[in-house]
Amino acid sequence: MSRLIHPLAALAVLGLAAGCTSAADVDEASVAGAASRKGNPAPASPFWVDPDSPAAQQIELWEREGRTQDAQLLRRIADRPAALWPPGETDPGPTVRTATAAASAEGRTALFVAYDIPHRDCGQHSAGGASDADAYRDWIGRFADALGQSKALVVLEPDAVAHIVDGCTPADLHAEREQLLSEAIQRLKRQPNTKVYLDAGNPSWIKDPDKLVEPLRRAGIAEADGFALNVSNFQTDEVTKEYGRLLSRDLGGKHFVIDTSRNGNGPLPGVWCNPPGRALGAAPTTETGDPAVDAYLWVKRPGESDGTCEGGPAAGQWWPEYALTLARNSRG
Repeated sequence: MSRLIHPLAALAVLGLAAGCTSAADVDEASVAGAASRKGNPAPASPFWVDPDSPAAQQIELWEREGRTQDAQLLRRIADRPAALWPPGETDPGPTVRTATAAASAEGRTALFVAYDIPHRDCGQHSAGGASDADAYRDWIGRFADALGQSKALVVLEPDAVAHIVDGCTPADLHAEREQLLSEAIQRLKRQPNTKVYLDAGNPSWIKDPDKLVEPLRRAGIAEADGFALNVSNFQTDEVTKEYGRLLSRDLGGKHFVIDTSRNGNGPLPGVWCNPPGRALGAAPTTETGDPAVDAYLWVKRPGESDGTCEGGPAAGQWWPEYALTLARNSRG
């Protein structure tokens, strides 16, 4: 396949919980109490750390079980900011408001992914999304309203544009999708402290970045702060930056952000889903050393499965042993 399965909040399961948990339960529980508990952001990171993330809760469990060394390694994930994926097809407001309130209390920026486009993922592993265009407009409106005046960064609709380019999304849906993305950017940008980056796939998927230029333009990239690359993928920073610069050049110098959550060892050829031996990448920061790269972000939440492959649970479920491998293989 040309891409990775992206995390599904609706399938997220904490390693210390028995049974399944709904999307709303996972996300609201994940940020509950955040205003009174603080994470330990990585140096140079202005982003908010969820103190009740699956990784943080796993640490508590392992410490009780005496797995203190493993718990310490997992702090390489728990102490760093990762994006929240508010549940699609239900009201995202509670999750967004709770996280932004906690982030604002610390003077930090909350990270989010908006992932509810109709016909999401072409009906594949991450299928779902809003039932129709009006339902999507309502969902995005609720999302934006909940952001309020808070500082936030939103990665908008992973896969949505790239699936137009690769032909997975039927041609008769292209115009509507581009219109919805353009409207979503405009709506989110009405919030005075919100930055929006429209997803543009990754270098191993749409190998010729020129193919993305016109769809991104029709989808309103001009009004966004930039585009996002490598979401849920493993491409190296060097390869991704080279690709991003080419795309930026053809988009009038638009800046971009890179998902570095799991790219520390780069991709594993031939294995696109839960590849073994991978590592955490660069810690989230806005100090990238590259004027075109606005931030390195952890968009995919490290430790959440890509799908039922390589021994993993369903897409989006918390997989503590995979998380531990990512942390162990990282450079700290």
